[in-house]
Amino acid sequence: MTFGPAFPGAVPAATIVVFRKSATGGPAQLLMLERAGSMRFAGGAAVFPGGRVDQADHALAASLDHGLDPHDAASRIAGIRETLEEAGLAVALKGAIDAESAARGREMLLAGGELAPVLDAFGWSPDLDALEPWARWCPEWKGAFDTRFYLADLGTGAVDVAVDDTEHTHLFWTSAAEALAMADRGEISVIFPTQRNLERLALFGEFAGARDYARQFPVRTISPLRVEIDGTTYLTIPEDLGYPVTSEALSTVKRG
Repeated sequence: MTFGPAFPGAVPAATIVVFRKSATGGPAQLLMLERAGSMRFAGGAAVFPGGRVDQADHALAASLDHGLDPHDAASRIAGIRETLEEAGLAVALKGAIDAESAARGREMLLAGGELAPVLDAFGWSPDLDALEPWARWCPEWKGAFDTRFYLADLGTGAVDVAVDDTEHTHLFWTSAAEALAMADRGEISVIFPTQRNLERLALFGEFAGARDYARQFPVRTISPLRVEIDGTTYLTIPEDLGYPVTSEALSTVKRG
C-alpha cells in the first residue's frame, strides 16, 4: 500500500463506514449522509461520513504513539473528526463518552475545527486500532480525492445522531443491501465508489464478516479506468480486490 499521496495534486481524504447492530436482528446497519445539492463534490449523493485530511490531523497523529504510517494515522484522525463533526457520533475514541458529552464535543469541534482541543477538554484519546482499513480510491486527475476507507463497529443500536445542516440535508441508518435497493428505486443517489463499496459491504450481515474479509485483501489504490467493450464504454476497477461488481456502463455511472 502506498501511504503518501496516490497521485500529484490529489487531495487526501478519509471515510468511515460505521456499523451498528440492527434492532430487529437483521443485517447490520451503516451510517449514511445525504450531501447538500450545493456541494461541489457529490452534491445530493448519499455517502459515508468523512472529509479532507488537514494539517491539524497530521499534527495530532504525530503526537500519538501508534506505530502506523504517518499518512495512515492522520487519515484515521480525519475520519474520527469528520464523523463527530458531521453526525455527532464519537467513534474510535477512548474515554467516558455519552450522548451529552458527544454533543458538547461536537459543538466545540464545529466552533474550533480541530480535534485535539476537544480530546483535551473531555479527556478522550483516539483508538486508531479500532478502525479497520477497507479500501482506498483515487481517480488519476489533479484535485481528485485520495480517499482511504475504514470500518468501525458501534455494536449497539442505541445511538443518537444528528445532521450538521450545512454540508448535509439528511442522515440515516440502513443496511448495505437496502441502500442499494433505495438507489435502484431512485430514493437516493450514489456515486460510483459508493455503489461498488455498498455491493461489497452487502456480502456481510455483520461487522466481523466485513472486517475479516477486508484482511484478505491488502489495500491498494483503486483508480477506475475507462474500457471499451463491444462499442460500449465501461468504468472498471481491478478484479482482485474483493469487489463483486467491477464494471459499469459509463452511461449509467453517477460521479461526484
